[in-house]
Amino acid sequence: MEFDLNLLPVALAIYEERSVSRAAQKLGMSQPTVSVALNKLRVALGDPLFVRTSHGMEPTPRAASLITPTKDILQRINAEVLSSTAFDPAVTTRKFTFALSDIGEMTILPKLMERFGAEAPFASVSSLNLPPEEISAALESGEIDLAIGYFPDLKHRNFFQQRLFSHSFICLLNASHPLKQNRISMKEFLKLGHAVIKAEGRSQELVEQLLEKKKIQRRIVLSTPHYMTIPFIIASTELIVTVPYAVGESFAKLTNIRLVEPPLEIPHFDLKQHWHRRFNKDGPNMWLRSIIVELFGE
Repeated sequence: MEFDLNLLPVALAIYEERSVSRAAQKLGMSQPTVSVALNKLRVALGDPLFVRTSHGMEPTPRAASLITPTKDILQRINAEVLSSTAFDPAVTTRKFTFALSDIGEMTILPKLMERFGAEAPFASVSSLNLPPEEISAALESGEIDLAIGYFPDLKHRNFFQQRLFSHSFICLLNASHPLKQNRISMKEFLKLGHAVIKAEGRSQELVEQLLEKKKIQRRIVLSTPHYMTIPFIIASTELIVTVPYAVGESFAKLTNIRLVEPPLEIPHFDLKQHWHRRFNKDGPNMWLRSIIVELFGE
């Protein structure tokens, strides 16, 4: 017969109070409920456990032998299961893992690492560039803590999301390019050779879908899965490329590149942080989300 561990607090309360009624009051239970629990204990252990005397309910030797292990069990449950220890970033050695595209790494990681150095100096960060179809399983398993970026597929009820900021798109040209206007015409856009990025991230799809919908066919000279090669290529050729604005702004600060408005309105998109509901109340995950929204939320 399985023993009901829920009966142990009743035995401990009666032992300490030497009274069923006072034990019931201490436990916040009715006296009949405590009496029923005591009877269950007696049947389960084959011993009267507590005997009424002139000094109250005195324990039998069998009951007395229960008290020390019962206290140990209840203390461990309170300390290891029921207590909520606050997460302290200053001492944690935890590794935090993100799903980030290389765009995300450029816009997120520099500020984030600076913040980690100040608040969580012993923690580490890992960035994974996963295919979109693998991100949901990685969030669910805890392989990654947060997915930050444009992930329109993460809409299942098991996922939470929080908007950080909105992105637009911009075109990049060599700073010495013969075209000098701040907005390129559709005629010139179609005339120029294009570099096209086909990365794991989903944001670039918005540009491709819009051009396909409007039946706009560019002259594609270069197709690459990597953003990081783009500034060097654009700076040394007369190609044009269309990228998220924050990426273009970063590239323009680093090398011989200038920003040019595209010839058509491209839809904005929201960058969000996503996490699985398993970790919604997890202390480290909650701290991490608060840092992200503080640094990058509009």
